[in-house]
Formats: sequence, structure tokens, C-alpha cells
Amino acid sequence: MSDRITLSGLVVRGYHGVFEHERADGQDFVVDVALDVDTSAAGRSDDLADTVDYGALAATIAAIVSGEPVNLLETLAGRIATACLADARVTSAEVTVHKPNAPIPLTFDDVAVTITRARP
Repeated sequence: MSDRITLSGLVVRGYHGVFEHERADGQDFVVDVALDVDTSAAGRSDDLADTVDYGALAATIAAIVSGEPVNLLETLAGRIATACLADARVTSAEVTVHKPNAPIPLTFDDVAVTITRARP
């Protein structure tokens, strides 16, 4: 199977980080997910019920990012991956969490963590 559903560039305000000002002020995080999922049933039926609803997925991810603060991007990405894998049709999930305004006193474009999780 080589089917993939991708959601890229989801921007959500969150309060994650190890520094107190990150937790107090918050910042925008950007999330990309790529799900490995067999889309053949949806292709045949043309029915949303037969595939991953990426609108619902976006809402779930937004709730995680805007929800309970964590220290590390790795933890946040793991929570998102777990939510993606909650749909039994998803065999693996690649999650990238970008923190473009990370508190680094140098000029940079982006900081991101990418993880891949799969069903055992």
C-alpha cells in the first residue's frame, strides 16, 4: 500500500516550551502530518465514512496543540501521532511540529521535530 493523506501547514497557537515566558505568552506552532492509509475503499465508494476525515483530523490536532502545555516538541509530536493512530485505518503517521519562533538568540528560519510512528 502506498496511499497517503497529508495535512500541511496547520497553524495553531500553543503554550509549549521550557521557559516561563513561552508558557505565559504562547506562540504559533505549525503542524504537518502524513498518514499511511489504504484509500481504496473510499475510492470505490466515494464516501467520506470510508476514509480519514482530514477536517476532523485538523480539529483534533488543533485541540492537542492549543491544549495542555508540554516542555518538548517531541512530546507534542508524540501526542499528535497517537491521535492519528487512533483511527484503525491509519497504519503509520509522520508528524512534524515546527516552532518558527523558538527562543534562540540567533537568526534562523525554523526549528522542527519530525517523528514517525506505526502500528506494531
